[in-house]
Amino acid sequence: MMKVIKIMIISFFLLNVLACNQAKNNRENGEIITEAESGKAEISFNEYEHDFGKVKEGEKVACIFSFSNTGEGSLVIESVSASCGCTVPKYDKKPVSPGKNGTIEVVFNTAGRSGIQTKTVNVRSNAVTPVVILKVTAEVLNVNNN
Repeated sequence: MMKVIKIMIISFFLLNVLACNQAKNNRENGEIITEAESGKAEISFNEYEHDFGKVKEGEKVACIFSFSNTGEGSLVIESVSASCGCTVPKYDKKPVSPGKNGTIEVVFNTAGRSGIQTKTVNVRSNAVTPVVILKVTAEVLNVNNN
């Protein structure tokens, strides 16, 4: 009877060791990481839209979108892209720790533009909401038609 109990204990121990090694191998291959293990980042902006108001054609205007990581995991901004070449976003590529803040600067070049302009900026990250769309608007006044 003691041999049976010892065999059962050894079998239980070996199964646990094998299961732990398999879980470690899966994590190394990027598989099966639960939210509890990794913690999810959450990106929250102070504002999602900025209106430059009236600007003269040819001006470069800029604004800063501030955000916070309100989640439990590190926030990584993977890419920030604009809807038009006249709009250039700038951001820090370093991870943002939980509870910390970051910024995205958006520069809009009004050269060759006139009238009401609306441009969007797509922010891709590892957050719970992986894509956030920011918007800038301006009324570009033609310098010849003041």
